[in-house]
Formats: sequence, C-alpha cells, structure tokens
Amino acid sequence: MKKNMIKLAAGTAAVLLMATSAQATLKTDKVTLKGNMQVKYNKLPAPVDSLGEAFTEGMFYGRFRTNFFYWDWDKEDYATGGKQKDNKNNGIGGSLIYKTAPFKGVSATVGMYTSQNLDFFRMDKQDAAYAKSGKDTFSRYDLATGGHYGMTVLGLAYLQYDASKKTSVKLGRQMFETVFTKSNDTKMIPNTFDGATVVSKDLPKTTVKLAYFTKQKLRDHTSEHDVLAYDPTNSGNQNDDSAINKNLTVARIGTNNKLIVGSVTNKSIKNLKANVSYATVPGVVSNLTLEAHYTIPVGSMKIVPGVRYMMQYDNLNANFGVANLGGNQTGYANPNSLDSNLLCARVDFKQGAFLGRLGYSKVADKADIIAPWRGFPTGGYTRAMAQYNWYANTKSYMIRAGYDFGKANILPGFSAMVRYVIQDYDETKTAVRADSTVIHMDLRQNIGQSSELKFRLGMVDTDIKAGKDGSYNEYRLEYNFFF
Repeated sequence: MKKNMIKLAAGTAAVLLMATSAQATLKTDKVTLKGNMQVKYNKLPAPVDSLGEAFTEGMFYGRFRTNFFYWDWDKEDYATGGKQKDNKNNGIGGSLIYKTAPFKGVSATVGMYTSQNLDFFRMDKQDAAYAKSGKDTFSRYDLATGGHYGMTVLGLAYLQYDASKKTSVKLGRQMFETVFTKSNDTKMIPNTFDGATVVSKDLPKTTVKLAYFTKQKLRDHTSEHDVLAYDPTNSGNQNDDSAINKNLTVARIGTNNKLIVGSVTNKSIKNLKANVSYATVPGVVSNLTLEAHYTIPVGSMKIVPGVRYMMQYDNLNANFGVANLGGNQTGYANPNSLDSNLLCARVDFKQGAFLGRLGYSKVADKADIIAPWRGFPTGGYTRAMAQYNWYANTKSYMIRAGYDFGKANILPGFSAMVRYVIQDYDETKTAVRADSTVIHMDLRQNIGQSSELKFRLGMVDTDIKAGKDGSYNEYRLEYNFFF
C-alpha cells in the first residue's frame, strides 16, 4: 500500500529533476510526434497530373505502438459493492494511414487503427467495468455485447480540397485540434469527428478554423455516436466520455445534435498570441473562450504569462437538473442551468532546455463545464494526468518544471516532466470529488530516429469523503515506432 511519505519523497525528487516532456519531440523523415502526442506530417505526396497517379504516387504512414496501464488503489472496496478494484490493461497495435497525392487540389486520407489486448495483462471480462485509464484500449460496449476484447476501426476517412497553399477543406472523419476538440491520441486510437472543416492561414499572421460536426467517435468506440447525448441504458452506444454531462440524455436531447466550432488565432502584435474560440451544440449549450499569451524576453530567459477565460451559456432552458455532470445537483444554487464560467492563468519560464510553469484555475460556483470532446478546459494550466478539475466552484494550483536533457546535450533523446497540483473542490456538493493533491511525472527516451519509450506516473492523495478514500497510484508505459 502507498504511504504519504513515499509520495512526498518521490515528488520532491521529481521536482529536483526540473524536467518536461512538452519540449521533446520524435522526428522522422515522414512525421514528427509532438510532446502532446499530436502527429505532424513532414513529408506529403507531391501534386500529380492524373487521377491514376493520385493513387500510385500516394504515401503510407505506419505506426506500431504499445500501451500498458496499472492502477493501484490505496483502498479497494469492490468486495463491499464499491467500484475501486486494482486494475490493469494493455494495448498492442498501431495504425496504417494512406494519403493520395493531390490531383487538382483534391486528395484523400484513410487510416486504419487497431488495439489488441494481451491476455496476461488485462482484466477478466467480468471485471472490465473496474478498468480506469486503460479502458480506452478496448471497447467496453463491444465487450459487453459481443464478448471480445480488441478493436480495429476506421479512424480516419476524409476528402481534402486545398483551395490555396494556405486554405484546406476536409470532409469526412478527421481529427480537429482546438481548445474544445482534441485528438487526445495518448492511448491507441485518437478521438475523431465526422463532418466538414476549414482551416485557413490566408490572412496575415492569422489562423482561422471552422467546423461542423454531425458525429463523434471516442477512442474506445468502434462506431460513431452523437456529439453530446448520453444513453443511461447503454452508455457505450452513445457519448460516454468521462466528462459527459449525464443529464443530457438521448431521451431529452435526441441523437441528432451537431457541434459547431470556430477559432481565430492571431499573432499580429509582436510577442502576443491571442485566440478567440466559440463552440455550440444548438439548443443545448454554447461556449465562448478568450485566450492570450505574451512573451517577455528577460536576458536569456523568456517569461510568458497567459490567461484563458471560458464562458458557458445555457441554451436548453431545462426544467430538470443539469448543473452537475453526474446528475446529483445537491449544493448547486441553480441546478437547472448550464450557465457558468472558468478562469485559467499561468506563467511560463523558458530558458534553453528548461521550462517552468505556475498555473491556476477557478470555476464559477454555477454549473460544471461541459467538455466531452477531449479538449480539456484546464489543459495546459492546471490539469494533470487523468484529472477532471472543472466542476463548479473548484480552485486548482499547479507547479510544473522541466528539462530536455537531449536539447542540453546531456542525455541524447531524454526528457522528463513533473507537476504538482492542488485541487480544491467544493465538498459541500455531494457529487463533486474530495480535495486532492497530484504528483505527475513523465520520463521520455527517444530510441534512434523512429521510436520512443515513455513512462508515466501519477500519484493522487485524496481526502476521505463520505467514508471513501479515492487515493491511488497509476503507472503507464508506452512505446511508439514509426515507419
């Protein structure tokens, strides 16, 4: 069992390392794997002069990857009817993506993804419901209805039209990275959306992103589903993201919801990066987000203060409780309203291979923030691995430190990161989590130019609430190889 002193010692040692994975990347001739696990294409098929050449001159992008997860509760309670049981899971597989060459500005991308689960390091079928972070390596819905582990899915399938060198239109299943929507490709299969998008950089120092999505496909689903509706009778058949609002059920909002997103990022002012983003599920909820980061050079160091302000608007006008994500509205002043807001602030300190960060976030004492599209509202500010700290009246404080040993010519390809987070929840709200502290560490080692090994550790100490101790340790080991 874990001891607080062990956690404190491990956390102190980690802080002394002063290291961050966000600075490190794996770069091959074809792709770059960023620190946030997004893949950037370095080499794309060249334009061709015939439809036949569009296929013969296309390119394949291969990836082999593994993920192993072990979750160790301080106190298991499954024997007395609780949900806390130590659990383990794994994923072995990867992806094969094919891009045609552009012909008259039109190209296509198709990506197949697979995640298979080794017998020796996974939960038995009857215990799969206890799985935590490793649950994204298989489909709980398929396991419950078809009786099998493992999944192979069509992860990407879209047509692309390049209207100019700086403007692209995509139609089909795709990833879309904004403050609200993310691929969040930290497991085996990314989070994707079905619909149409436009990304344009034609305006000077400005990036415009627009999206109209009719469906979403979460990482552990083998088929698409509604962008927001939750099905309490069979959650795996609709949106069952960990951050879903379970009051917004199929019976109440249907299964034909749309997600519309707009984002404008501008860098016209020297050292300032500003963003305005808007997202709406018409007739249900809307969100307007303002964000800015300003770089201040101080000698060889850069100090970068940043702020994010989210405003959530209720478009539902419900006559039932919606404020709490889980459904228990105890402690909420206006349980029938989705209106809320969130303030995040941070200061980065960058010098060579070092990156330090101080972060803060505060959610209004109104409704919980709705964010089931993997774009975490507090991400980049106070969110640590596997944490959800955007419940109403929650305050969080983070210190993060980092060093890229490869960039400093100390250990080639090696980097590490540690963050310490204090999460101050409103414990007068019955369904909100107990106060907690989190120590999260990443250690990353590039192996040659094509592969990477990463170890992740999360140590969470929670207060006891309603007689329950939710403390745990989580261990992850990931390997990536690109070809």
